[in-house]
Amino acid sequence: MTSAPGERVAARGIHQAGMDRPSTPQKNAVVLVADLPSEPDSAAVQDVLHALGDAAERVTDGIEITVVPDGPGDLTVTIGIGPRLVAALDPSLPGAQALPTFASDAALDPQLSGGDLLIAAYGSDAGVLHGVVAHVLAAVPGATRRWSQTGVRGAGDGTVVRNPLGYHDGIIVPHGQTELAANVWIPDGPAAGGTIAVIRRLRLDVDRFRAQPGERQDAIIGRRRQDGSPLSGGALTDAVDLRAKTPEGEYVIPLRSHARAAHPSFTGSALMLRRGYAYSNAVAPGTRSDDGLLFICFQKDLDTFVRTQQRLDDVDDLMTYATATASASFLVVPGRTTDDPLGSSFA
Repeated sequence: MTSAPGERVAARGIHQAGMDRPSTPQKNAVVLVADLPSEPDSAAVQDVLHALGDAAERVTDGIEITVVPDGPGDLTVTIGIGPRLVAALDPSLPGAQALPTFASDAALDPQLSGGDLLIAAYGSDAGVLHGVVAHVLAAVPGATRRWSQTGVRGAGDGTVVRNPLGYHDGIIVPHGQTELAANVWIPDGPAAGGTIAVIRRLRLDVDRFRAQPGERQDAIIGRRRQDGSPLSGGALTDAVDLRAKTPEGEYVIPLRSHARAAHPSFTGSALMLRRGYAYSNAVAPGTRSDDGLLFICFQKDLDTFVRTQQRLDDVDDLMTYATATASASFLVVPGRTTDDPLGSSFA
């Protein structure tokens, strides 16, 4: 579904909004990860989902005029639950297993890893988003904020946008309903129509990366900065030719480039739908900058991301410029198509 900036986005559907719709992600984001105060059972988790879904729909419908006084515009709110809550519903459900610790997680604060609830708000109006996530979280008494992050996207259509390093990102993703069904949406069971979201906040050493010669930067990415085209030739959206070699027998797409390391053919995994946002956090004078990428991806199983990240840690030179500072995975539950509450499929 294509929507112009500011145009209303339908909240109801087989899938929640804020993933494949609108097809061009909104400019601004606030992602909030929260915890519940106690060990919930299945009934309690369903109550939480009901409350979150109702609160989210009231703001996206424009009913809560104190939260969205100028109307909802293109506001969307996406709700997910972490592994502890998924396991309380049913340990066999997708999303019941937590992300493993990756080799690149050495600096990751345990307090910024995992979490029980995901509330992600997106919209053209950045001014309302913090109030929106706070309002939705308040629907769950005792829930506490674990961490949150604002983000902003550059101009562009669809999922492709320049990342903080200045290169095009979000190119190799599923397109159209057939590819989304094959790669993103959980196909059956109580979670059918949902997906697994992985959220990774990555601090990027932009200054050190840009200190490299331009040719070296292109080699690290595997694409040309100017137009996003693969080093193997073609246009921005053309497939990367991993077999192309120079007359000297060297691979045109370098062995440790991001384009090669992240290519699904090496992991045998499905495609991920990516929805990334740049961020810049204030820091004390004289301390290290905190700028980077709020990486968000959706896939039908957690293993798709795990296998990809493990390969990146092993063979991707780009990872030497990225530090994970927050990390979590969530089951984004199916959307609402009737007046039944969010999460009713788990009853």
